Amino acid sequence: SDSLRADKTFVLEAVRKSGSALKCANDVLRADKEVVLEAVRETASALEYASDELRADKEVVLQAVKKAGSLLELASDNLRADKNFVLEAVREDGKALEYASAELRADKEVVRRAVLRDGNSLRYANRSLHADQDLVLLAA
Repeated sequence: SDSLRADKTFVLEAVRKSGSALKCANDVLRADKEVVLEAVRETASALEYASDELRADKEVVLQAVKKAGSLLELASDNLRADKNFVLEAVREDGKALEYASAELRADKEVVRRAVLRDGNSLRYANRSLHADQDLVLLAA
């Protein structure tokens, strides 16, 4: 019901059991950082149901990316292009490199950090780095 979808206490309880319950919350609660953080802690992919504003929130997105790097895809373009944020993301999961901005996928420091975490992430780097001897050795 609409009243339950707007009831913060009820929705918090629901997302603590299953983060994907966030999809049933109203727009106000999908934009509530406390609710969204709880949802993402429980089910990282609940980030999909967060407001655009919270998909641009470093704390919220990093919480999701720590569990699954591919969730960087759901982050705002600004975060995907923020070098310091992406460095943190690929430190948690090298696969996050796939969804970093094109510029950062060509940045050797970012790619190196991703490859140190997961050698397979080299495939997401810009082609110009695929033959980089240092990176290839790290990825091996």
